[in-house]
Amino acid sequence: MATGIIMADVAGTVLDDGDKALLANQQIGGMILFARNVESAAQVRTLTDQMRAINNNVLIAVDQEGGRVARFREGFSPLPAMGRLGKLYDADLAHALSVAYDCGYLMAAEVLAVGVDFSFAPVLDIDGCSQVIQDRAFHQNPDIVVALSSRFMDGMKAAGMATTGKHFPGHGSVAPDSHIADAIDERSFDEIISMDTQTFIKTLDKLDALMPAHVIFRQVDDKPAGFSQIWIEQIIRKQLAFDGVIFSDDLCMKAAHIAGDVDARVIAAINAGCDMALVCNNRAGTLLAIEAAKNLADKPHNRFARMKGNIPPWQGSLEATCQQFEHWQTARQRVQETFFADKPTKPSHDPTSYQISN
Repeated sequence: MATGIIMADVAGTVLDDGDKALLANQQIGGMILFARNVESAAQVRTLTDQMRAINNNVLIAVDQEGGRVARFREGFSPLPAMGRLGKLYDADLAHALSVAYDCGYLMAAEVLAVGVDFSFAPVLDIDGCSQVIQDRAFHQNPDIVVALSSRFMDGMKAAGMATTGKHFPGHGSVAPDSHIADAIDERSFDEIISMDTQTFIKTLDKLDALMPAHVIFRQVDDKPAGFSQIWIEQIIRKQLAFDGVIFSDDLCMKAAHIAGDVDARVIAAINAGCDMALVCNNRAGTLLAIEAAKNLADKPHNRFARMKGNIPPWQGSLEATCQQFEHWQTARQRVQETFFADKPTKPSHDPTSYQISN
């Protein structure tokens, strides 16, 4: 029976009895938060503390990339889309590299302050033809993506947060949005590796985890990368010698349907080599995933420990808690001055904020 391999979610801002029962399940190893789970920083910290009171080993995650993909908005510092860092790099290389560090630090400090272990960041895809990546990517040039993402990850790590590179081996050159459609790349292995995958290969020493894309690279395998032993076991584990955590992308995305129902998708992802399977926005599917996990062999969980965040004691408010991070005040000021000088420091709540999953 596999334990701790499912990452799930909850519907609201507090735990109901069903959520508590879910969290107590041995198969649950992670929880991911969305904008619907957020009323305030203090409320989020209460929620994450409650989750850990039920499941002390749970990893709590969020997608706090910046720009249109930001779950924490009200009361949190605004973060630019990473593509804005790329545009700044084209104009002022030194400033861009410096503020990339600040962006990583600022994001990590505020996410950790509310009890969340890590954000699924950074996006290492290039800004190509993808309909879902676009300005989530740092740049269209792989070398610039490497330069900026490396500094962003340095900032994350300095604050005490592990890093997750997504979406391996690269989603930026594949036009369809894998959340709502099948995504197929017809390029050769050599073309993919020499372009899109360079951003992952050249930052591998800074990455604690990887998230494979729900993209079929047809010249390599007939399965999406997240279900492919070729990509995960042969390329990531053996050829690249990566020993970090591998998270599946959300198994409720449209492009994951190729493996069957949710329970079959979990089995396919874990058997391909993923360490944890994400099942988002689908409680019935999560319950199926839990049952599927009971029929899988258990694996050692030593990789998960590196994803635990350096979560500080809560000091009554986000600002007071973040004061425990040495660079937070400076990072917030520099990011504000660089990207949001014409806007108030406190962002307004945007109920239409982009709700993509990973």
